[in-house]
Amino acid sequence: MDNVFDIKGLTFSYGTNEVIKGLDLSIKQGKVTTLIGANGCGKSTLFNLITKNLRPNSGEIRLEGKDISQVKLKDFARQVAIVHQYNTAPADISVEKLVAFGRTPYHGFGSPSNSEEDEEKIKRALEITNTEKLKDKAVAQLSGGQKQRVWIAMALAQDTKILFLDEPTTYLDIRYQLQILKLVRKLNEEYGMTVIMVLHDINQSLYYSDEIVAMKDGRITAQGKPEEIITSELIKNVYDVELGISAVNGRPFVLPV
Repeated sequence: MDNVFDIKGLTFSYGTNEVIKGLDLSIKQGKVTTLIGANGCGKSTLFNLITKNLRPNSGEIRLEGKDISQVKLKDFARQVAIVHQYNTAPADISVEKLVAFGRTPYHGFGSPSNSEEDEEKIKRALEITNTEKLKDKAVAQLSGGQKQRVWIAMALAQDTKILFLDEPTTYLDIRYQLQILKLVRKLNEEYGMTVIMVLHDINQSLYYSDEIVAMKDGRITAQGKPEEIITSELIKNVYDVELGISAVNGRPFVLPV
């Protein structure tokens, strides 16, 4: 299977603190890949490096064979959509207008998104995320779970085949967490999107992902299908805690006690 990203020899430091240490990684096309690891392992930094929010000290990140340092942000945004962990919007902006900002890579910031194609992409994004009934509401009036679906809708309006999600279930109650994760699977299985995400909940990571990338101390400790790589030994190595492993629907389940 083709890779969408190939990463070689990646390093990054905050001052004298080396966070990413000679990291190599390939991310497969058409899969849901999730980065896991203890706090401070480097997964959020890696996320920001791959999405061009940070620039590595050394090494390269290639998107479909091209070094992303040579790709303009506007062109990158036509290939990759990103939903960050923290998002803000004007209190009075409507859902539909916010989603329309997903068309910015095709027009420029502040330019109108009113072509027939734009309208089709915006409508499609609202329908896929089940937010079309909210389109006239102010974003500030929405619940946390509704807001997250709207941010994903804005990303979908970019009409890319690659979607990055940085801890998309953070601060949501369990109902909305499951709604978001089921939406992620839908985007992958029904619409063919490659999804790369960071998740805090290890069992949600294992259940909703095709590939797991486990990190520790700025390096990749293991990568592969959850049922093939997740063991008590790996959990001990990555999280420094001894926990048992069971199975749910053929997927590993980490016993949290």
